[in-house]
Amino acid sequence: MALTEQDIGHLARLAGLQLSSQEQQYTKQALSRILGLIEQLQAVDTTGIEPMAHPLAAHLPIALRLREDTATAGHTPDERAAHLRNAPAQHEGLFLVPTVIE
Repeated sequence: MALTEQDIGHLARLAGLQLSSQEQQYTKQALSRILGLIEQLQAVDTTGIEPMAHPLAAHLPIALRLREDTATAGHTPDERAAHLRNAPAQHEGLFLVPTVIE
């Protein structure tokens, strides 16, 4: 994937960064290399390859400490009030945050 200066400028604005033209060139090269590596990885045929639960599991005997994926009981109203006590803004038991999506 070829990145343009406009792409880098847009990404910098989204990240709240101010990049000089030299920094933009460096960032463009670095991101292009990263995207190139991703394209290489996506090109590999993984048909019949079992997914690994841990990247080192193929090399080391690793016992993963996984918990059951089950729903847990919710918080009591007093616990919720304690969590929200320091919130700058809340509404009906939820944190209010400013909109950050353009």
